Amino acid sequence: MTTAIIIIAVVAVAAIAAFFLLRGRLAGGRGLQSRFGPEYDRVVARHGGDTEAAERELGDRVKRHGHLDVRPLTEEARARYAARWASAQELFVESPERALTEADALLADLSRERGFPDGENFEDRTDALSVHHAAHVDGYRRVHISRHGDASTEERREALIEGRKLFDALLADGPSGREHGNRNLVKGRSTS
Repeated sequence: MTTAIIIIAVVAVAAIAAFFLLRGRLAGGRGLQSRFGPEYDRVVARHGGDTEAAERELGDRVKRHGHLDVRPLTEEARARYAARWASAQELFVESPERALTEADALLADLSRERGFPDGENFEDRTDALSVHHAAHVDGYRRVHISRHGDASTEERREALIEGRKLFDALLADGPSGREHGNRNLVKGRSTS
């Protein structure tokens, strides 16, 4: 009789532990999906639909880049970057390819100055950016890819527009280094 009670208790404890373990894994996946948004879907697709592999990769990104010391920009730096972006946009009319090359370099410079790792390659940089700016990092990828090759002028224009979203997010981060949501930029200054 006591053996049966012990077995039932062990089975009940194992079932409860399994329930909480499974619940925690599902919540972790939903948390990553919520945090990374479209970046989550892109990584799952890159892993052929394997959500566990994608979640391992995204979890690794959070571990490596989640606690960056994001540095604030001076007002002079904000103005300098805003002027560079305006020049890149103006250059687009004359040479879309050169405009995207400038926008790509500008996003790399701005992210580096904000404290994101330079990385050995473009993917290292976008991995770090995706942890803090997942909603906008794909625009940076589009700028980077559309610089060369057979992208149409319209595809390049759309890439520049999407890249601008990451630029605005990096420029709008406040002096504390925290992102303050969507802000409008007026002459290089952020307004709430």
